[in-house]
Amino acid sequence: MICRIAGKLVERREQSLVLDVNGLFYDIIVPLSVLQRINDTKDENGLVHLVTYHYIQIGPSKGLPVLIGFINEIEKDFFEHFIKVSGIGPKAAVKALNKPISEITEAIDQGNVKFLKTLSGIGNQKAKEIVAKLQGKIGKFGLIKDQQTSSASIQEQPDWQEEALSVLLQLQYKKQEAHDMISKALERSSHIHSAEDLLNEIYKQKVNG
Repeated sequence: MICRIAGKLVERREQSLVLDVNGLFYDIIVPLSVLQRINDTKDENGLVHLVTYHYIQIGPSKGLPVLIGFINEIEKDFFEHFIKVSGIGPKAAVKALNKPISEITEAIDQGNVKFLKTLSGIGNQKAKEIVAKLQGKIGKFGLIKDQQTSSASIQEQPDWQEEALSVLLQLQYKKQEAHDMISKALERSSHIHSAEDLLNEIYKQKVNG
């Protein structure tokens, strides 16, 4: 059972991270609320530290080990409460946690079904089931300080910019060089809203000098 992991961040994807742990590369699924604050977990050597939930996803012919990462044990504890709701498995829970846990906790405590329906994959009936199962039982998670950091991250770096940065790093561009290319492309065009558009604009500016 893998309960914690620390490694060098080598790739950042839409819903996961790839960490290099002494030459072994681990693909770790993370909720969006964690992904937006991943830099908070880095130590003085630049290593990312995550608390992990480890389970086996059973398929038709095999079992696939899956790691889900969190910044601390409290977030993992909330996740374990969340998956107790009928019909919400680990992967569905990861997708649903696209808002700060403190905000989700407040919505559950207040019975705010409208807010819960904004979580990815959560419809009206499922939102009601979440309230019925967890209301009044998860108050401590409302104390997590994740709102301000998460909101700032959304404003600073949209996911598609991170995706474009990851591609450039894989293409052997240095991180600062890649950031500069992204900034120049965004200055040149105000119609970029996806990683593909951004990379196409970077290519144009490289060709045109």
